[in-house]
Amino acid sequence: MTPARPGQTGTIETKAADARAAAAALLRLVLRRKQPLDDALDPALTGLEDRDRRFARAIATTALRRLGQIDARIDRCLDRPLPKSAAPARDALRIGAAQLLYMDVPAHAAVDGSVALLPASSKFRGLTNAVLRRIAREGTGDDGEPISAAMPDWLWQSWAATYGDAKAAAIVAAQLTEPPTDITVKADGAEWAKRLDGNLLPTGSIRRRGAGGIEKLPGYADGAWWVQDAAAALPARLLGVGSEQTVIDLCAAPGGKTAQLAATGASVIAVDRASSRLARLRQNLERLGLRAETVAADAAAWRPDNAADAVLLDAPCSATGTIRRHPDVAWLKTPGDVEKLARVQSRLLRAAVDMVKPGGLLVYCVCSLQPEEGPQQIEDLLNKGAPVEREPTSADDVGNLTDLITPAGDLRTLPSHLADIGGMDGFYACRLRRL
Repeated sequence: MTPARPGQTGTIETKAADARAAAAALLRLVLRRKQPLDDALDPALTGLEDRDRRFARAIATTALRRLGQIDARIDRCLDRPLPKSAAPARDALRIGAAQLLYMDVPAHAAVDGSVALLPASSKFRGLTNAVLRRIAREGTGDDGEPISAAMPDWLWQSWAATYGDAKAAAIVAAQLTEPPTDITVKADGAEWAKRLDGNLLPTGSIRRRGAGGIEKLPGYADGAWWVQDAAAALPARLLGVGSEQTVIDLCAAPGGKTAQLAATGASVIAVDRASSRLARLRQNLERLGLRAETVAADAAAWRPDNAADAVLLDAPCSATGTIRRHPDVAWLKTPGDVEKLARVQSRLLRAAVDMVKPGGLLVYCVCSLQPEEGPQQIEDLLNKGAPVEREPTSADDVGNLTDLITPAGDLRTLPSHLADIGGMDGFYACRLRRL
């Protein structure tokens, strides 16, 4: 997407200023008030026209995606660290650096527009102007900054220890890219790939470049397809359910996996603790012409009247596999969050085992790259004697992309997989059969 640019007339300059101010507000809400970016968008962008909303969002998303590198670049231009009282100046510097280093915005507009975010009385206004002009003179690029600088240190250390330095570097590089739009169709993937001007991936998803105008594409209003990352579409396929089976989808909202299961003709029970999220799930299913029973309940405590043929548990997680789509995750989550979520996942996984009839299948999945939330959960479950056994993922399950299968037989996608055509989210999934 090419962002809107400030022009020559006062009206357009004013709109660009408003967009930059909105981008600064987004950074403030995410980084200091710890609000997820998706939740911050409406309050920060209210009153802006569509073009300016896109510009503001592009600046904030770029700044968050490149935050580690941007801060390192800024700090190299400072004689001494900025004090906490200079938080607005830091945000202005980040916004300006994002435009100068990673966006197609003229240097004079990026510098002047970012400096203008600070009041004339700010003692940091001159410093902000000087630093941004220096960055503009030095040009784009990361100037030898290690790729690890792009992420918080705890994330880099975790990924390097889990996957090795080379894979960790590839993961970070992929997380810094703008993701494509992936689509799951009810049927006729090859035909819909042509109609949607996309490419049919080996896993069955359709990939398009660009995210705008989704509602205007063929088949959207008719409910022929829905947006879903290629990796996110794989766990539900591991269940292999059919029309005569009952499936429970735990932690189901917003419903992409529910739709996949319902499209097979299976009888689906979608469980989520948030009624508001279930309402959104029902709206999505209505557009798609699909049906599922919905239950608002805590999946760790709820139990079905009868055990199901299959259960899908897409557990709440740190979502570190989705940073390319949600760059705020890298700066909102902490090691403490991973520990807390791992305890929640353990309870949900034990509950899910109880919901599967003997001989039935359970798929556990998370969109996290952290081992505590993925393979360690399964090892802990098996070591404690749960009445399940691994049913390894096969090449057919993943479109013969065998790199997505771990030595233990589980599914593990990385953002760097399929990097040459846009990558994919990081997911872990394990298929278990109830004994």
